[in-house]
Amino acid sequence: MPNRLAQATSPYLLQHADNPVDWWPWETDAFEEARRRDVPVFLSVGYSACHWCHVMAHESFEDDDTAAYMNEHFVSVKVDREERPDVDSVYMEAVQAATGQGGWPMSVFMTPDGEPFYFGTYFPPGPRHGMPSFQQVLEGVHSAWTGRRDEVGEVAAKITRDLAERELSIGAAGLPTEETQALALLQLTRDIDPASGWFKGDTKFPPSMVIEFLLRHHARTGSVAALEMVEGLCGAMARSSLYDQVGGGFHRYVLTPRAGGPLVPHFEKMLYDNALLCRVYAHLWRATGSDLARRVALETADFLVRELRTPEGGFASALDADSEEAAPREARHQKGGTGRHVEGAYYVWTPAQLREVLGDADGELAAAYFGVTEEGTFEHGSSVLQLPQSEGVFDAGRIEGIRERLLAARAERPAPGRDDKVVAAWNGLAIAALAETGAYFDRPDLVEAAVAAADLMVRLHLDDHARLTRTSRDGRAGGNAGVLEDYADVAEGFLALASVTGEGVWLEFAGLLLDHVLIRFTGEDGALYDTAADSERLIRRPQDPTDNATPSGWTAAAGALLSYAAHTGAEPHRTAAERALGVVKALGPRVPRFIGWGLAAAEALLDGPREIAVVGPALADDATTALHRTALLGTAPGAVVAAGVEGSEEFPLLAGRPLVDGAPAAYVCRNFTCDAPTTEAERLRTALNS
Repeated sequence: MPNRLAQATSPYLLQHADNPVDWWPWETDAFEEARRRDVPVFLSVGYSACHWCHVMAHESFEDDDTAAYMNEHFVSVKVDREERPDVDSVYMEAVQAATGQGGWPMSVFMTPDGEPFYFGTYFPPGPRHGMPSFQQVLEGVHSAWTGRRDEVGEVAAKITRDLAERELSIGAAGLPTEETQALALLQLTRDIDPASGWFKGDTKFPPSMVIEFLLRHHARTGSVAALEMVEGLCGAMARSSLYDQVGGGFHRYVLTPRAGGPLVPHFEKMLYDNALLCRVYAHLWRATGSDLARRVALETADFLVRELRTPEGGFASALDADSEEAAPREARHQKGGTGRHVEGAYYVWTPAQLREVLGDADGELAAAYFGVTEEGTFEHGSSVLQLPQSEGVFDAGRIEGIRERLLAARAERPAPGRDDKVVAAWNGLAIAALAETGAYFDRPDLVEAAVAAADLMVRLHLDDHARLTRTSRDGRAGGNAGVLEDYADVAEGFLALASVTGEGVWLEFAGLLLDHVLIRFTGEDGALYDTAADSERLIRRPQDPTDNATPSGWTAAAGALLSYAAHTGAEPHRTAAERALGVVKALGPRVPRFIGWGLAAAEALLDGPREIAVVGPALADDATTALHRTALLGTAPGAVVAAGVEGSEEFPLLAGRPLVDGAPAAYVCRNFTCDAPTTEAERLRTALNS
């Protein structure tokens, strides 16, 4: 019989709706029930594409005996970290403080008042590798709760006090300077491995936010070191198994194997990684004209639209790492599989599988090109795909045909599961990426996809007071309030869309969202909080200025506020951006890999940012279009673009900007000083790239 999660909109929660565990969603009634029964709360946090979340669910939460013990002695609460990043953030901070590490699934035991006292991540069904079994943990916590309640209460109260004292107050630390940026760059050069192009460390996540900073720093200062790092990182990622060499798009991360061989990916594909990386590679092409960057940007954009777009026009959160293993050809019925779920099954190949699809000659060529061996480079004799160091010796046209045939053949395999909830923040990142990629490469279909996702944000995620709902699914809005990153990233997407389309309505919507940032998310000293002042109160109000897998809400908001102020001249937004960027001055030189988005926003601040107004007799006029495209392709960090017809009131930047001798013209201003208008695209290009 389904439990209470059967009514959830989260695919992750729905995966647990048939567990014998009597799960509760995160709600007040769950804590009231724990208080009534005088039992602790067990909080389990994960997400749909989390491999070890699925493992623990299968081993423990689907086990009748374990579930019976949980139901008797605990109130169990299941949370999707992607729906409730505030809950995840607060308790993950406690887990990391107590254990020195974190991860998912996250397992937290707490009092009925929400005060945590025992923590962990994945617990196995039996003791192994120095870890207790989950059953041992449950019994130990129950014993402590019933026999040492005073001690448990003291521990919980101390942890809660320690968390409350971590509140940041560095919003007024001062503006980032040239020295801030130079010291951050120096630290990054020490962290990079020049031989491989990657940052040092065995686990390699795509450093999207840092790359954006490096690209902007190169554009503003001409730093060769910054550009070399970008080209090394982007080249290494695109050639490795982090990138899906057949279908485009990036996996979550790769691990360095101990015995040599290629990097081993964790195969889940996240919307946020691919949105950020699509934009990064498009910006690299804009800066250098790199063919590799162009191909990866477009393939990643096509992956987003092909595999993550929902029927409502938004973008789904993720594809699972695991999928059903394909059945042998002689036993295959349509898209049937063996019934066994294996990590990476959808993406790996053997030489025999290549020959089966491509024939002997092309199969051997594909194996040599992608590094597929008879012994295998992954598991069970299969290989991950990567590019050779010297692509020039291969026939590019033949390789492209091989890719297309492999993609078609792979589509017949059982596909990975898709978490199809729509997260506002990540859709904001996708809107920005698709709008710009479509504009750069003359792909109006990508711009149209960005507009459709933005329409969904307005239609479904935005209420009458311009308050955001964080998630939706199947055209139904979820019940969780948007957090700071939602307001910031959706505003970022709207601002990019305004610049690309010349439709001022997106600027207006961005302004509505950023007004909420000023009123509901900003502290007295300019510091920002991840939740609004009127949101549900947790044991502490979460506040984190550092990037994780996505830009922090703090620095994303600073960047969006700065762009909006450049568009409109709004002094409150400019002041708020400057105060928020004080955190970059404090953290940038010390931990640049964890505040890349803030460093990128600081580059825009140091450059102005520049304000570009393009006016013409009609937006579709050839000469106006040429100036508009040139403005969008300018590399000046954080430059904002407004395009429209003479006399238009859609953008404040167009006010008082006439045609020049009847011809379309571009106006470039920064720091209250404007250049003479130009009617020539080449002169505009020179002005924006200097």
